[in-house]
Amino acid sequence: MEQQFQQEVMMLATLKHPNIVRFIGACRKPMVWCIVTEYAKGGSVRQSLMKRQNRSVPLKLAVKQALDVARGMAYVHGLGLIHRDLKSDNLLIFGDKSIKIADFGVARIEVQTEGMTPETGTYRWMAPEMIQHRPYTQRVDVYSFGIVLWELITGMLPFQNMTAVQAAFAVVNKNVRPIIPNDCLPVLRDIMTRCWDPNPDVRPPFAEIVGMLENAETEIMTTVRKARFRCCMTQPMTAD
Repeated sequence: MEQQFQQEVMMLATLKHPNIVRFIGACRKPMVWCIVTEYAKGGSVRQSLMKRQNRSVPLKLAVKQALDVARGMAYVHGLGLIHRDLKSDNLLIFGDKSIKIADFGVARIEVQTEGMTPETGTYRWMAPEMIQHRPYTQRVDVYSFGIVLWELITGMLPFQNMTAVQAAFAVVNKNVRPIIPNDCLPVLRDIMTRCWDPNPDVRPPFAEIVGMLENAETEIMTTVRKARFRCCMTQPMTAD
């Protein structure tokens, strides 16, 4: 526990990005071990979705928040780090609805993973190679991001009809993934399916994911503008 505490303090103290929770200080006196960060008014993404009774957030906001996560993770990976426990519980919502990544207690520098803890993270978001105790890379975070994106789009808990262990078994042995809604934008469907591909080499890096999400954001804005234009054109003309 002491090693993990020190690890998180050192990690947070060095990370400076608009989508990483800001470190303020730490205390390690007997019986009082704590890390102080900036306050996230909206709680975690998972808490927010539970309050909404697992109803999805508006699509425009979901993509914006997914972009926040992807940009933060692109920064983390750019430093040669792996988060290893990216999930909705570790994504904090601030007053302007932006998201910042938190909980770097199990984050590590990417090295030869034979010497790293094989099973670190949370089953519902965990990449199959981690579940199977195989060597892994930064692409385990990409897999987890695919699950998070699905949560933002659907508002639901991944594998909600299974226990965590059942979900892990299904992911590894049956290649089961969350069901993508039929009306999902093709670009978002593509991101999710590529992110949670069983082959880590197929998963896109976060820099590429950012570009794909920016395209999705543009597509959504264009669709909204067209819908508003059609609405205006169908309104009856009135005399002055």
